Amino acid sequence: MSVTVRVPAKVNVQLAVGAARPDGFHDLANVFLAVGLYDEVTATASPGGPRVTCTGPDAAQVPLDGTNLAARAAVALARRHGLSPDVHLHIAKDIPVAGGMAGGSADGAAALVACDALWGTRASRDELLDICAELGSDVPFSLVGGAALGTGRGERLSPLEVGGTFHWVFAMAHRGLSTPAVFREFDRLGEGVAIPEPVASQDLIDALAKGDPDLLAASVSNDLEPAALALFPDLAAALAAGRAAGALAALVSGSGPTTAFLVRDESAAARTARALQDSATCRTVRTASGPVPGATVLA
Repeated sequence: MSVTVRVPAKVNVQLAVGAARPDGFHDLANVFLAVGLYDEVTATASPGGPRVTCTGPDAAQVPLDGTNLAARAAVALARRHGLSPDVHLHIAKDIPVAGGMAGGSADGAAALVACDALWGTRASRDELLDICAELGSDVPFSLVGGAALGTGRGERLSPLEVGGTFHWVFAMAHRGLSTPAVFREFDRLGEGVAIPEPVASQDLIDALAKGDPDLLAASVSNDLEPAALALFPDLAAALAAGRAAGALAALVSGSGPTTAFLVRDESAAARTARALQDSATCRTVRTASGPVPGATVLA
């Protein structure tokens, strides 16, 4: 028996970052939107697991050992229910690796849902979210999808209303960026500066609820963008190319290095994608819309 779970990427339409906490994390006001780029994780009973394999773009960059979040999710669920994590997890990867779109977190959430179905552990939603929070700050949102405000280090979620579909273009950079390195650079840039407590933008929340791309474009923000640009200055050229192509808003997605462009509709997405590809400022370009559901078992 096998179980396959599809799980989406995310874009941060707002990422407000507080000062470093004593535990090394940062308090966040993190407004997530799940978008239609997907990984699929298939769980199959297999002795001696967890074993991880991966295919798809960037598959060579995916760790296949116990550090993979999918493997860690299987171990965490098995431990809670007194089981042996005897499972083969195959990741069909389409979410960019090290791209600031929570691809690894998505795989962790998908593996958790797949193993729960495969093993019949019947974990409650709260238990699954608790395990997700243990695995990483973005993993709970990968489980629930849609749109949500993440507080704490991003793991405490409050669902947000969305009144329409938002269209995006994503430009994948020529190399990756380390999330810890970006946060360290954020801390370095903020030395000697009073960093305010992170607060979600009410204008942005209202724009989501109205489904208005112009209002959303006026309120998107990412406090990590200066740090990402300091570590990877070439991203500025991609942002400029997307704006020149008519994007309503341009920003670094999460910790980067993927750049995200909010556009008005599907035809604008196609035009912007072509212009970005022709600009040679990025490795490849993808289009997607959201919100979409989180980790979902496929029939």
